Amino acid sequence: MSNQIEGNKEYSEQLSVVLPTYNERDNILPILRKILSLGGDFDLEILVIDDNSTDGTPELVKEISMNERRIRLIRRLGRSGLASAIKEGILDSSSNLIAIMDSDGQHEPIAILNAVRKLTDEGLDLVSGSRFLGNSEIYGLSQARTDGSSIANNFARFSLPKAHGHLTDYMSGFLVMNLNSCMPFIYKVDVNGFKFLYELLAVSKGKLKIKEIPLKFQPRNYGSSKLDLAIFWDFLISLLHTFSLRLIPRRAISFGLVGATGVLVQLISTHILMTSIRLDFVEALPISVVIAATSNYIINNALTFRAQRLKRWKLIRGLLKFLLVASLPVIANVGLATTFYSMIANNAIWAQLSGIFVVFIWNYAASSRFVWNTP
Repeated sequence: MSNQIEGNKEYSEQLSVVLPTYNERDNILPILRKILSLGGDFDLEILVIDDNSTDGTPELVKEISMNERRIRLIRRLGRSGLASAIKEGILDSSSNLIAIMDSDGQHEPIAILNAVRKLTDEGLDLVSGSRFLGNSEIYGLSQARTDGSSIANNFARFSLPKAHGHLTDYMSGFLVMNLNSCMPFIYKVDVNGFKFLYELLAVSKGKLKIKEIPLKFQPRNYGSSKLDLAIFWDFLISLLHTFSLRLIPRRAISFGLVGATGVLVQLISTHILMTSIRLDFVEALPISVVIAATSNYIINNALTFRAQRLKRWKLIRGLLKFLLVASLPVIANVGLATTFYSMIANNAIWAQLSGIFVVFIWNYAASSRFVWNTP
């Protein structure tokens, strides 16, 4: 199949289409062809924002762009994430009319025309595509994922301003927006958030005029969904971030939740060491603290600091740095818990909780800076 795309017709109205990609080589060419063949009064600009794909996606797009001036490739190194890619594409665009869609073939490019028409005819700030309007059609989601998306939408509706209560799909990746009115809020979008639309709705606080169009959500032609545990984790953090009025940093919320799992790991480890191996509390506690710290490190590396995730030998080196950074609070944890146990209350659980509470802030601040090199 030829990679050439024909046609450079001039139009009066500008439209930028942002396509985030990661390993979508087999899907991207048909999508580009469909977008360029839409017609209408548009001077098209297509920005492909690629997160350093390893399957040849950026090389293919670069080859196409050499013969098609309307396509631009932005290849990102050291940066990743869907919301981050979308925000970068918007900020790099040349138009005030922006369309955003997935690059896996599940969004039909023809829907862009319907969304633009609704946006301009009704004087809206943003139009999103919904999988759950009455006349929407879903072909590309299993029943389990459809049910999961419905549950997520219900939580999202509860957490967002009432002005957005009429929407049916807060997780949508299909958007058309008027950049003139949306830009002040786009600057505020947290690129570590779960979904760009959800984050935009949260920071806009009901000030944007938004409506939806129905989507015919298609199955993927090639590849597999990017949905994984980290996506669910991001959604949970986004909800808690919104409920906290966005006062507590997302990373601190994530670090705190991971720390809560570490509490359980430490309590269970201490119990096993005291009951099965017959160690006394003073002997068991240092071991269980190190086990819990290691557990926290592994989970934080996979979830909280996913964008800076350490691998292979860097993962081992990072663990040693993490334990070194945590050594002072670990000593404080053990010392305070032991003192509490021997002098205040002969209760292993409350003794450990007193020590854990003291060290959380130090671990968060110090490990962020010295282990994962983030401010």
